[in-house]
Amino acid sequence: MVKGLYTAYTGMINEQNRMDVLTNNLANVDTNGFKKEGATSQAFDSLLALKIKDASENPNLPKNIGMANLGVKVGENYTDYSQGAFKVTDRPYDVALAGDGFFNIEYTNKAGETSTMYSRDGAFVINTQGYLVNKDGDYVLGQNGRIKLDPTQDIQIDKMGNISQNGARVAQIKITDFTDYNYIEHFGENYYRTVEGATEKPAEATFNQGYIETSNVQVVQEMVDMIAVSRQYESNQRIITTIDGTLQIASQQLGKV
Repeated sequence: MVKGLYTAYTGMINEQNRMDVLTNNLANVDTNGFKKEGATSQAFDSLLALKIKDASENPNLPKNIGMANLGVKVGENYTDYSQGAFKVTDRPYDVALAGDGFFNIEYTNKAGETSTMYSRDGAFVINTQGYLVNKDGDYVLGQNGRIKLDPTQDIQIDKMGNISQNGARVAQIKITDFTDYNYIEHFGENYYRTVEGATEKPAEATFNQGYIETSNVQVVQEMVDMIAVSRQYESNQRIITTIDGTLQIASQQLGKV
């Protein structure tokens, strides 16, 4: 194999992964509580001794240590958990969290299995049974389970997440934080779920009634990054075209000299 072709090929694969991440960020720019993702590339020195049983690259065959594996290897994707801007809605059931922490949501999959998901999207409503739910109809959890309210009465939510109606405290919205966000992963648009090793800790976020936390995606920055990725992808394409041209000359013309 011509090493230049392999180098350009792996570069294109890496830029394609980066483009997929950027387009997903832009697609969720209006998703409440969405946290943007990024992509990394792994350096040659960190991979030199890891090739012996690496089956993650095409053609999915392990490579012996010492082989010349030029080019780029796609690294891990990561999530930026920084705070998104607040949007004023003045709706009584909307809540935005200021600080670290996640709402606890009771999620039921298509098989009827129930689990707890975590979200920063505080756009809540009351369903026909009087329970506090999100836009997907999943139940918002309080310290004592599902939160049931009287839809005919106004509600007040204080900074600690206590819900009051008619001057009496009726529930407290539950939030959870984690010691290491590497042990939670995206699920769907703006849910997160834990993986093995996740450790919970008390959340220090405060509640803001009548607000929604928007996505932390910066549209201008994402567009600039997309332009850069496109140009780098095109550069690798030109490398392949150039090498192909030299190989064609070598095979068709040099032999005639």
